[in-house]
Amino acid sequence: MGTHYKGIEKEIRALNTYIKLMRAAESLTSRLNSHLASARLTISQFGALEALFHLGPLCQRELSEKLLKSSGNITMVVDNLEKRGLVERKREGEDRRYVTVHLTDEGRRLISEIFPAHVAAIVEEMNILTASEQNELGRLCRVLGLRNRG
Repeated sequence: MGTHYKGIEKEIRALNTYIKLMRAAESLTSRLNSHLASARLTISQFGALEALFHLGPLCQRELSEKLLKSSGNITMVVDNLEKRGLVERKREGEDRRYVTVHLTDEGRRLISEIFPAHVAAIVEEMNILTASEQNELGRLCRVLGLRNRG
């Protein structure tokens, strides 16, 4: 479904492209994240666990930048993961304000268990596109995503 807006061609093309992009992303996200519900994880919680698993301990600011979340949102995500015993906050060094987020053993076990299935689901979804199409889609998304970042 495209836009019902009756503007000039440039506007209609941009709106239709945006609608298709957002609908595809929402549809794909819905299909991919259905298995996260069985682990009682939101997409943001999963993203935090995955980042900590692959990158190691991060401060909340770094985590929020990696996940493109606000500082308030990432605080809530980390709070909820901490309540479940999946992460812990640790004060580092002499600056008592600097706190890093670490995976607990339980958090590492959980992400190790669910990550391979998540990767397999992504590969299955992306197989509808050829390798060349996947590369082109990735390139175009990067162009859109990095706009205005100097």
